[in-house]
Amino acid sequence: MRKNLRTLEARKASPFLVSISAVFLGIIAGSVFILLIGKNPFVGFEKILFGALSSSRRIGNTLGMSTQLVLIGLSVAFAFKTGLFNIGASGQMLMGGITGSIVAYYLPMDMPRVLYLPILVITAGLAGALWGFISGFLKAKFNVHEVVSTIMLNWIAYWIVYDFIPRFIIDPTISVKSKPIPLEHTLRAEWLRSLTGFSTLNYGFFLAVIMTVVVWFILTKTTLGFSLKAVGSNRFCAEYAGIKVSSSIMISMAVAGALSGLAGATYYCGYSEIMEMGKMPNEGFDGIAVALLGNCSPVGVFFAAVFFGILKMGKGSLAATGIPTEIADTIIATVIYFTATNVILANFWNERFRKSFSRKEEAVLAAMKANGDTRSPGELSQDEFRKLSREGRKEVK
Repeated sequence: MRKNLRTLEARKASPFLVSISAVFLGIIAGSVFILLIGKNPFVGFEKILFGALSSSRRIGNTLGMSTQLVLIGLSVAFAFKTGLFNIGASGQMLMGGITGSIVAYYLPMDMPRVLYLPILVITAGLAGALWGFISGFLKAKFNVHEVVSTIMLNWIAYWIVYDFIPRFIIDPTISVKSKPIPLEHTLRAEWLRSLTGFSTLNYGFFLAVIMTVVVWFILTKTTLGFSLKAVGSNRFCAEYAGIKVSSSIMISMAVAGALSGLAGATYYCGYSEIMEMGKMPNEGFDGIAVALLGNCSPVGVFFAAVFFGILKMGKGSLAATGIPTEIADTIIATVIYFTATNVILANFWNERFRKSFSRKEEAVLAAMKANGDTRSPGELSQDEFRKLSREGRKEVK
């Protein structure tokens, strides 16, 4: 019995290959749109990259914008692993943002940052966790669909922010937004500002990296992660196996809410320094696209968020070429469309791999026949299979 050898069969399309294919098709579609308006797509994409990555300041701004997308993407992905669709990230983000903003205004200004920042982050995360837990509780106890409850909670959070800003943190000069948070009470740092040309990059980015690792560890290395994925795969089988499905649902939504709450803190107390009344954050919905493109894998979500951050930050430079900035949004939408139809892409690549393997197997059989080898291809090692495949190509031709 040979060890450490892959089964000799046609390979399957990996989630990474499917995601890259969706990105490639999105870029192709964007190129077609740019050509249709009589512009050069190479110039357009060059400008997008220029606007996002051409200087330390722009790189910092791109990473600053990507921070919220990473955390929201992780939130959606974590819930999805338990078979739940967290469409309430915007509301959870608002709750984390308003909680963090109030904490930032009312904690003593002379409090050491090493103590202040953990308090800000933890309270914002707890607020988001509470908002997510409500949906999980309603799902677990009363079978209220999480899509319905999270959408309703989005609007409750919206009106809570609408009430809390004038009640606690209103800017007396502009009645529709909060007072700017003092710089020393935001997540920004002087050394990061100096390093990146006074960009919006802040400690939230490092928090997003840490949470990516934490979520990966929970999902792949802990019994909690195993239980959550088991519930997501088949809740009835999980329940039969002794897993507490109701608890898993509530925990999953609470963790997802906490991640979105952290996104609110990094956005409203880091990337920005104010909250506006009457504005639902689009990042809560963009995170769904990030999770889809990243195949709900923590590492995939991280890089998908950075990709979207590049497109969002770089699209402003398109105006200089006469290309509408909406082209970048169109590319994002097209990427999302192809990602949502990942079964088609996976089937396409699986068929390509199957045909390639069939040709190699035909060559191997020809080589074995020429050599008088009476074994079946399944008895060969990978190295033998490759060698005979190369030899057999001449026989097949």
